[in-house]
Amino acid sequence: MVAELVGQALAAARVAEEPDDWDEYGTLLWRAAVDGVGSLPLGLELIGSDDPAERETGCDLLGHASDQNEGVRAETAAALVALAERETEGRVLSSLACAIEGTYDQRAVPVLVALAGHPDAEVRQRVASSFAGVTTGLPDGPDIRALIMLTRDEDPEVRNWATFTLGFQAEVDSPAIRTALWERTTDENADAREEGIRGLARRHDLRVVPLLAELLDNSEGAHVLTFSAAAIMGIPELLPALLEYEPEDVGVTAAVNACDPMRRAHLDASAWDLMCALHRLRPDLDAAVYMERFGYGLSLGLAAALGSSGYCVEALLERADGDPARAAELVVSDLPRSAGCSS
Repeated sequence: MVAELVGQALAAARVAEEPDDWDEYGTLLWRAAVDGVGSLPLGLELIGSDDPAERETGCDLLGHASDQNEGVRAETAAALVALAERETEGRVLSSLACAIEGTYDQRAVPVLVALAGHPDAEVRQRVASSFAGVTTGLPDGPDIRALIMLTRDEDPEVRNWATFTLGFQAEVDSPAIRTALWERTTDENADAREEGIRGLARRHDLRVVPLLAELLDNSEGAHVLTFSAAAIMGIPELLPALLEYEPEDVGVTAAVNACDPMRRAHLDASAWDLMCALHRLRPDLDAAVYMERFGYGLSLGLAAALGSSGYCVEALLERADGDPARAAELVVSDLPRSAGCSS
């Protein structure tokens, strides 16, 4: 079955002319890759082919297999690293960059760093979008330095993807990162400019408040990530623009709740009451309320509940009709059934 699906995908790739043709190709490979153990040998065979089209398909198959099956990631990463050392075809390197991200293996970082300087813009674009799965977490790591370089690329789409990965996906901060993002706020490419603004907002940089308000005031509407950026900033200056949107629009309510001082104060007070009620009911859970540095919204953590990833406070209170005491009871009643996150 795997071989048949891959054969169909390869045949589709050889005659692909329209975007829909490539959609079919991707769907077929995704289905084949569900069987990670079964698809791994075929993928390894294909990347050893003399035919660039087969090596490209092999990379795509291995990338999908790794993304869906943790058990094949280590062997896939090793094979792709080895291929990167000898591969010269741009189309294959583009697929390799995407595939190696799916291994979530740190061995991918040097490969992507090396490819960041490739003369083919399409390869550099793939590299710019592929660092997200293998970031080192270091503000001055080789991945971050490569992304900063790519935010200044001559190709606008490379700049766009690099700025998105650096600004909205990498959870690190430094003066060099902020400088790179600030440079993009005047980019002639509208997408790269927006990514620069949102990336700085994610780092609570007050310089972008008027620029973020400008994005929200766009007559054609704002991107959902712009609402997320507004929620992270959480400042009243953004509230007038946010109130022009329908509450049902994705991300709007969370942004309004974060930027409206009255709503935010009410949520903070309710979160405190919830935590106090939970301490009275189950002090052994060691409950705590926190907010992620690069995110928005309050979370309830349960340090003593093995396997629990906690709760979104706002969603939990909504479940309890706004009653903190009832929300605490819901948490306690959830635990016997599952130690996992529920909201």
